[in-house]
Amino acid sequence: MRHLLTLDGLPRAALVHLLDRAQHYADHAGDPRTLEGFAVCTLFFEPSTRTRMSFQLAAQRLGAHVLNFDVSTSSARKGETALDTLRNLEAMGVRGFVVRHQDDGAVAMLADAAQPGTVLINAGDGRSAHPTQGLLDMLTLRQAKGDRFGSLKVAIVGDVRHSRVARSDLHALRVLGVGDIRVCGPAPLLPDAATLTGCHVTQDLDEALDGVDAVMMLRLQRERMEEGLVDSLEAYHRGYGLTRQRLSCAAPDAVVLHPGPMNRGVEITDEVADGPQSLILRQVANGVSMRMAVLQTLLSPDP
Repeated sequence: MRHLLTLDGLPRAALVHLLDRAQHYADHAGDPRTLEGFAVCTLFFEPSTRTRMSFQLAAQRLGAHVLNFDVSTSSARKGETALDTLRNLEAMGVRGFVVRHQDDGAVAMLADAAQPGTVLINAGDGRSAHPTQGLLDMLTLRQAKGDRFGSLKVAIVGDVRHSRVARSDLHALRVLGVGDIRVCGPAPLLPDAATLTGCHVTQDLDEALDGVDAVMMLRLQRERMEEGLVDSLEAYHRGYGLTRQRLSCAAPDAVVLHPGPMNRGVEITDEVADGPQSLILRQVANGVSMRMAVLQTLLSPDP
């Protein structure tokens, strides 16, 4: 791989390699510092907490110099395009770019224009993809359930239509051969049929949760949706909020994931988010290890 733009089409062997490398970083304390002398820029045109901070930590632990691009104080406020920003930073010797952008396909466009030797990692573009989140979700799932993905039943619940995380998770679950993928949400928040290929789709949350091994909850992305797609937050919670009672429909050892940020009391209750079946903070921790694995794989001269 030269870039990591999406998990769609990623070979299983490459995905498993990244999972294995991330698990190695999770298991072994220490500072490999294999990226000393490299400069990595977190080029974020949208707000972020977990993704930006974990990429910064990952790059620092590998020994790279980290530049944090803040759109609010940059020349983007004066009209400079994302492409000109990339080219200027390339001219300064920056080789790695972690890019988040509000537009679908924006990171791929920058990757097409990048100089040879420049690496771009998609940290989320529009509704399209968030590949490192998909990878860390699979790492978290494998830690909890082992690598027999074919026997797993996984439910993805909520605002799938606007979720780049859901798309990357679906790509990864298919690549790993998960046998039963269920997608649940109100009809206006479900995506096109192509996105849902191979999934059991339902608007009944209890049906979706019946006997599943893992529940992947999604944030209601009000900033990306048109008005009127849900009647109210209260009505959404009644229909699709994960409560302890609803979680009892899942397998007794089912685990709960959420990419964050959480709308507590909307898609998930406090007792579930903070409960014994929640792996939400483990996802956050795994984000650093997985992003170390991605940076190391793409940037390091040491195979």
